[in-house]
Amino acid sequence: MDRNFSRFTVLFQPPFWVGIGERWEADGYSAARVVFGAEPTDAQLLQWLDKEWHRLRFSPAAEGERPFKEHANPKRALREARAATQVQRISTRAQEALSHQREQDGLSRKVQNRHKRQEEAERKYLLRRQKKREKKRGR
Repeated sequence: MDRNFSRFTVLFQPPFWVGIGERWEADGYSAARVVFGAEPTDAQLLQWLDKEWHRLRFSPAAEGERPFKEHANPKRALREARAATQVQRISTRAQEALSHQREQDGLSRKVQNRHKRQEEAERKYLLRRQKKREKKRGR
């Protein structure tokens, strides 16, 4: 049976504490980001996840493999855990999904601004033409 898998990571990105929500579904991988501000306690995080998880705006689903647990040598697991605590980066897949979402938001904003500029230019052109006609008629 294929299950959905979710993960929520809290990390410090100066000057704020940020939460990264990741989920793997049948459609693929998606991620969302939330800014907390001050460092949240475990109790606050649990309460926030209970009440706000469903409101997160996840990026569009992208293809991606689900993470799976592989039984590893205990010494290797210890080395990997030590390495994971030293590196303070979020997963590149999450960064990719969030940057894709930012890019989509930027493109839609760009299209809206372009339409607004074109409408304003058309309005100014019509106003100039009207003034020119009135001037020609001697008004």
